[in-house]
Amino acid sequence: MATTVNFTGSVDRDLLKRAKVIAAKADTSINAIFNAELRYLVETFEAAEASGNQNYKTLLDFSLGRTDDLTAMRLLGITSAEDLFLLMAQSHLPMPRLPDETTQNMADRLHALVS
Repeated sequence: MATTVNFTGSVDRDLLKRAKVIAAKADTSINAIFNAELRYLVETFEAAEASGNQNYKTLLDFSLGRTDDLTAMRLLGITSAEDLFLLMAQSHLPMPRLPDETTQNMADRLHALVS
């Protein structure tokens, strides 16, 4: 029988608010969602590691922003960003996000082109 423990973590306030909405719509709890996602991540990582496959670690590093897309594609032996995006989706990992400042700078440059 699995033993549960409490732990303390931090999460973005807006993300938690959105997660509560999803949990309510799915008639479940944030805890149940978190446990399911964490279990999937851990079991997939462990299975890949046990078989000597480093691809999941590479995808996780990319998802966490610890490696860039070109490095991830090189390590995975693929040549297209589309293949990388498909692997991320199949791996059930989120795409990395650019920092808000970078995203805003990109939007400002695009807006300047239109003006």
